[in-house]
Formats: sequence, C-alpha cells, structure tokens
Amino acid sequence: MDPLIESLRGRLVVSCQAYPGEALRHPETMAQMALAAEAGGAAAIRCQGLADISAIRGQVQVPVIGLWKDGHEGIYITPTLRHARSCAWAGADIVAVDATRRPRRDGLTYAETVARLHDDGILVMADCGSIADMEMAAEAGSDILSTTLAGYTGERAKTDGPDFEFLDQAVAQFPEFPVLCEGRVHTPAQAAEVIARGAWSVVVGTAITHPTTITQWFTAAL
Repeated sequence: MDPLIESLRGRLVVSCQAYPGEALRHPETMAQMALAAEAGGAAAIRCQGLADISAIRGQVQVPVIGLWKDGHEGIYITPTLRHARSCAWAGADIVAVDATRRPRRDGLTYAETVARLHDDGILVMADCGSIADMEMAAEAGSDILSTTLAGYTGERAKTDGPDFEFLDQAVAQFPEFPVLCEGRVHTPAQAAEVIARGAWSVVVGTAITHPTTITQWFTAAL
C-alpha cells in the first residue's frame, strides 16, 4: 500500500470543481476553496483541469487527486494517456481515470493505460460505474477503485444519495483494494455511513464546494 493512499483511510476527500460559465470558475478561486477544505480537515483534494491542479498543488499540503474532463459524451474523465500524464505533470499525486469498459479515444485499453502510467510512477484512481468496471480496473492493477460513475453510464440507476448497494458489493468483492465512495454524498450522516460500510475514504464535492447547488436545495425546500 502506497503511504499516500494509506493516509486517506477513513478520511474525507473534498472535490473542488467548477465548470465553464459558473461563478467560481477560476484556478485561484478553486485553490482558495481547497485551502478552506484543508483547514476543515480534508485528507486530500480532488480537482479537474490542468490550471486548477497546478494552482491547488501550489497551495495545499495534502495530496491532490487530479483529472481532466474533456468532452461531454462517452469517456471524458481523463480520456487518454496524454490527458492522464498531463495531470501528473501539472502536480497531481494521484490521477483519476474513467475506468468504464467503453472505447477510449486514443485506442488504448484501460489496462494498457494503467500499465504505462505505472511505468511513469503515477498512481491511478479508477472511476467506475459498475461492478463489471471494477473487475476490469482491479485486473488492470488500479491503485484505487471508486464508485464515481455509478448512475452515469446506464448500467446502474441513479440513486438519490450514495449508491450503497454498489458500495457494499465493491467492498465485499475487492477486499484487497482501497474502495472510495464518490457520488451524491450530501450529508455528514451519509459520509459516516459510507465509512461504516467499509469504504476506504469518502469523496464529497457538491455538498461542500458548490454553493449554487446548495442554494438551490434551500430554495427548493422553501
């Protein structure tokens, strides 16, 4: 077990992401958000885009999980080997990669991508949408398995909160791997339950770092 991954055990990872057109879309703003999350006890920061990765890496002391979203259809989370290497060069300690079984735009298989990243000394977090994805990611030697894409690939229904069923299956089937729970964790109680169910770590984004969505929750309730 890499010491960096070991340091995440039982702890919170905060996702700091904003997208084009959003009010907080600026690398310096995301770095400030990451600093605030670190001050609150975040064990790591997950972020997207080379500018944000670089800005956040230059500010926080905790590990950075980097990804690069490119496109809107099919595989768009770090879709190629080039994207993954660029995230590492920008300062990511761990690179998150789409680990679904869909075609990759550079023609490499997921396993080939992981092998080449490992040759470069890069740790890989597998963003999965189903148990079948995790089986592929585990066989490829991924360093971390994550439920990130549950409900977004058509293989599993999108749950209102965390996909606890998926998490339970993953923890039971892959005890030798750190399994992270990511996706629709909206309350501290849900985060605590995720850890109690055996997740290595829990990733929370929207409920902490996306004020527009949080405001919408409140206005809808009123």
